[in-house]
Amino acid sequence: MIMSKAKPPRELGGIIADVFCKIGMTEAYDEYKTLHAWKNVVGETIAKVTSVEKMKDGNLYVKVKSPSWRMELNFRKRDITKRLNKAVGYEMIRTIIFK
Repeated sequence: MIMSKAKPPRELGGIIADVFCKIGMTEAYDEYKTLHAWKNVVGETIAKVTSVEKMKDGNLYVKVKSPSWRMELNFRKRDITKRLNKAVGYEMIRTIIFK
């Protein structure tokens, strides 16, 4: 009896990405990844004072708890955008709108 080699187990994230790609929802999956990468990209301190609301037409809408934090984040906007796009793998976010 010849035994075939079993395929190594795959991570669930890879399987989900494949499914989204096959059904034509790659952009929706990338938006999901971006929204969930927020805490890792900005860090725990900023994540505590912000909440990601939505992603629409390349704009990421983020609610901020105070005007002083909103001003600080506007100064960091370019860097945060760059890091989020890197986490997704391409330039998906054009800008972040802090509200």
